[in-house]
Amino acid sequence: MSPHGYAPGYDERTDIDAESELREPSMFRVILHNDHYTTMDFVVEVLMKVFQKPAAEAVKTMMDVHRSGCGVCGVYTYDIAVTKVKRVHAMAKSRGYPLKSSYERV
Repeated sequence: MSPHGYAPGYDERTDIDAESELREPSMFRVILHNDHYTTMDFVVEVLMKVFQKPAAEAVKTMMDVHRSGCGVCGVYTYDIAVTKVKRVHAMAKSRGYPLKSSYERV
């Protein structure tokens, strides 16, 4: 041990340089796309189960999807966004709906 309590070979400058290079992860918005077959009730269910939206917010987002053709469900890191898109597609497929979801970098 050195007199400062660090292990031999420890360079405090290297540790500081490593910290200064840390960056925030890229963020991605998850989007639901409107279609003419998926029911509004199912879209609300997806928003509540996959995105943990309260009922009122889920209905509002569902109406955005219905009126505008698409709606943002949330903003997440890459891994979480991909997982949520896959969950939407799996849930829709299991119920026989063609509901589509995608993600895009913010």
